[in-house]
Amino acid sequence: MVGWWGRSLILTRLNPPPPLHKATVAMAALTTTDLHGALPLIAKGKVRDIYELPDNSSLLFVATDRISAYDVVMSNGIKDKGKLLTALSAFWFELLGDKCPNHLISTTDFPAEVKQYEDQLVGRSMVVKKHKIFPVEAIVRGYITGSAWAEYKKEGTVHGIKVPEGMKESQMFEKPLFTPSTKAEQGEHDENIHPDKVVELVGEKYAKRIEELALELYTTARDYAAERGIIIADTKFEFGLNEKDEIVLVDEVLTPDSSRFWLASAYEVGKGQDSYDKQFLRDWLTANGVKGKEGVEMPEDIAKKTGEKYIEAYELLTGRKWNP
Repeated sequence: MVGWWGRSLILTRLNPPPPLHKATVAMAALTTTDLHGALPLIAKGKVRDIYELPDNSSLLFVATDRISAYDVVMSNGIKDKGKLLTALSAFWFELLGDKCPNHLISTTDFPAEVKQYEDQLVGRSMVVKKHKIFPVEAIVRGYITGSAWAEYKKEGTVHGIKVPEGMKESQMFEKPLFTPSTKAEQGEHDENIHPDKVVELVGEKYAKRIEELALELYTTARDYAAERGIIIADTKFEFGLNEKDEIVLVDEVLTPDSSRFWLASAYEVGKGQDSYDKQFLRDWLTANGVKGKEGVEMPEDIAKKTGEKYIEAYELLTGRKWNP
């Protein structure tokens, strides 16, 4: 039986990738990668294709332009979304480097085996060190919204944690809450859990440190973003363990895919907020009765509007003009 320490970042082993069909090549968005067996594809997530590098100690993360909503990947993508996610993660890895070590090795140096496929890799790939991955999504909530608001209205709790009575939607918590979830197998849903459950999953020593790091990283990022007009309502971190028994920040970090960003100037307590994420897509899926259905293709205007929100968040947070 394999314990959590034997899990890769994304858990499902795959067969070789399907050929890159003509429709994908013709599209501006890169929705799948095909390295023709140059490296073994070991996992395929909702956004990232993960390849194992020849040294067996590092991985190649390729962020495609795929986008998912309600746990379903759309059949078409958003042009350069993967590049933006990679650039923003690299930005945060550098900014938060003094708070926690991370898995990033390079965003530019690729192994010789894949040089001929750099058109699929440049700008959207990270070479990262392989680590043992904790089976926990380390979610931090600074504001009550989303599933936390739904639970609160029903139970008066958030992830089973008792919070003050009389809170309003989108209200800021007095202190950020660590509200973890499980890391489900691919195709399954993550489960919200009480922080005490993390102790059962990874042990008290690691559970305590994961919570401390998640809260510190969130608070640092929250304060940074606030100075740039962005509210980070909540976010999720993932952590691994290195050979020195140190907890390491892995996967993506503080992107619109993993976080809820709000424009501070438009923030208003007591209602839902416009987010720099998949809101346009979710609204369209719901309005058209295709929420949760497989094989759905986004209209061009929905893809464009969603992409524009990602770009706006990137430019506000980094102070850099987006130039893929």
